[in-house]
Amino acid sequence: MPKATIVNIPVAEQARMLAELRRARYGYLLALHLLLLCAAGRTPSEIAAVLFCSRSSVYRVVKAYRAGTLTFDDPGEEDPSRARLRILTPSLKRSVLAILKTVPRACGWCRTRWSCATLALEVQARRGVQVSAETMRRWLHDLGWVWKRAKLAAKDDDPQRVEKLARIRFVFEHLPATAALFFADELDIHLLPKVGYQWMPKGAQVEVLTPGTNEKRYLAGALDMCTGTIVHRVWWRKTHGLFLDLLAALDQAYPPTQFTHLSVVVDNYKIHKAQAVELWLAAHPRFALLFLPTYCPKASPIERAFGDVHDKCTRNHRRKWLWTVVKDVEQHLSFNGPWRYELSELYYSSDVTAAVQGLLSAETAPEEISQLAA
Repeated sequence: MPKATIVNIPVAEQARMLAELRRARYGYLLALHLLLLCAAGRTPSEIAAVLFCSRSSVYRVVKAYRAGTLTFDDPGEEDPSRARLRILTPSLKRSVLAILKTVPRACGWCRTRWSCATLALEVQARRGVQVSAETMRRWLHDLGWVWKRAKLAAKDDDPQRVEKLARIRFVFEHLPATAALFFADELDIHLLPKVGYQWMPKGAQVEVLTPGTNEKRYLAGALDMCTGTIVHRVWWRKTHGLFLDLLAALDQAYPPTQFTHLSVVVDNYKIHKAQAVELWLAAHPRFALLFLPTYCPKASPIERAFGDVHDKCTRNHRRKWLWTVVKDVEQHLSFNGPWRYELSELYYSSDVTAAVQGLLSAETAPEEISQLAA
């Protein structure tokens, strides 16, 4: 009776399994296994029988190890200088990461981004290791790097950055029961779809039709940091009238009998500082504007809510009329949510925290603290 561990595998299936095994342990891993068995006192015949390789491979690996050229030796090629290495060793990992952290022009390339082929050539020039572009692509994935679109970022260099962030955080952390804090901003709604990623068959690309003539509407929204709800208004133009309409909507949604102080955090766009807005605020003393640092969108949680609007309503949409797109956006803001976002980590840096502690210091009178919170 045959042993329970004996398996009857067809010859063709064995050949396929053997090919997969040799592909998985290519070069470097097979050499390590060979050397460990040699160190254990196994003969070349025993090693070749167990690892499904030739005795000449055993002799070749041992010779390369003693000569110090094992890292670059490939059993399939006779010239070590033209050998290909498919295993990302620790030393090569450090070299590839060092190259990725530099710009191509610093290395003499007339490029702004690294490609797999350029990286492979740079590794060959620095380390004498020849790899293909596809091998380099696999190495990059192993290192946790992916090929994706970069994003534009403004320079955050407002000289009053710390003071403004500290003031907003202070108000947020000391809101009385009769006060509310909002983050307000404007959003452009286009009939022209925003193009984004989506699932599609491999080898094909989904087409998003353009409207021919683009149309726009402008939405102003205010995110309540306590409830996560968004009060919004839509206008034909992006003027101070849009912002005044939003303030009037807040005035109606939050009556004075329940809320005595309403703080609205806005960016430094000109419509927020218009003379008409200042006159409206003077006539409504329970409203106060807090300004974000210049070019610091990460400090406004409503930006994340607006990003959700694009993902749900405007990206790759197939609407033919602008009013349907606007209706989708308004329906999303009315029925989805709440959007309960925490303040960005920018508000909790060491310098901002020190500034907040300064507002709470003993030098600040209690009535001044209440005014800041209001």
